[in-house]
Amino acid sequence: MKTSVKLLAALLLVTNFSFGQGIFQKIDSIIKDNHQKNPNVGISVGFVLNSEEYYTAYGNLNAESQIKIDKNSIFEIASITKILTSNLIAQAAIEKKLKLEDYIDSYLPKEYVLQNNLKNKIKISDLASHQSGLPDIDFGKLIELNPQQPISSVTKESLAAIVNNCTELKDYGKYRYSTIGYTLLGQILEKVYNKSYDEIITSKMIKPLKMTRTLTKDFNVKNCTVGHNPEGGIQEFFNWNITAPAGLVKSNASDMVTYLKAILNKEAKVGKAALITESIFYKDEKRELGLGINIVTDEKNTIYMKSGDSMGQSSIICYDRAKNWGIIILLNYRNSKMRQNMLNEIYETVLKNSELDKTDL
Repeated sequence: MKTSVKLLAALLLVTNFSFGQGIFQKIDSIIKDNHQKNPNVGISVGFVLNSEEYYTAYGNLNAESQIKIDKNSIFEIASITKILTSNLIAQAAIEKKLKLEDYIDSYLPKEYVLQNNLKNKIKISDLASHQSGLPDIDFGKLIELNPQQPISSVTKESLAAIVNNCTELKDYGKYRYSTIGYTLLGQILEKVYNKSYDEIITSKMIKPLKMTRTLTKDFNVKNCTVGHNPEGGIQEFFNWNITAPAGLVKSNASDMVTYLKAILNKEAKVGKAALITESIFYKDEKRELGLGINIVTDEKNTIYMKSGDSMGQSSIICYDRAKNWGIIILLNYRNSKMRQNMLNEIYETVLKNSELDKTDL
């Protein structure tokens, strides 16, 4: 009897892996076709289905290198950092360090002094769902001043001035994408844990999940891709400084699949926090948002996604909790249209209508 059970389990494992390979062959075909149409763009993709991992990659680390991109090649994930930050906020809520509906006033560093009419108005969840109404950093102006490192001139003092000089939350309760909101979330985390953001994300996410190639400060490592702006010019990796919680992290397909597996696991600490971030905190006629993540629902599925674009790279992460799959797409060019089109094609032709059973083989 024991032998029969073991044999059945082994057969099921082989069948599931073969099934996953069949699904991923279709995904790989789409990625390969996109690379052939855009041969200058390096691509790395990781996919997880029922905890089985699959990877593909096309292109070289840079134009001068013959080293191929692989699952370990380092990319900027840029604003995908925000879902890591929101997960840390949810972990803090689970640990009762804060409540998501708390007002931000008492959690801010002493440099921040809200105008009287703005006190006890902005909640932590408002920051995380991009509806605080606070003014944001002027990225356009910063790019003009320093196109390679536009964030370099942003300081704790300049951020405090933006917040302190705000006299009215003109669009409070309405969606407006915010870098400063996530910077404040990082500072809130620093206050409740009495540690730096780097120490917090390292101790609560990077080390526990063994994301050994996920970087926060030192990017001078081997197997690092070279970024390119839309015109093909070389673009440096950003040094985010004080705004780190909004876009700092550099990672690879392998580590991001590790993260996807963790958030799809309801029993893991990161997974429990992810369930909180997936609750709807904002909704209008165009979008639904959790904490740092977009919620997209169709007639059959609910998927969660977040994109990231630096000046030289584009990325997107997406997962379906009910069907237990997740995908990360990383490009070494800033090309948001390409990465979105690839995800759309993969979803529409492979994942959307699939019941993820043997009929897809």
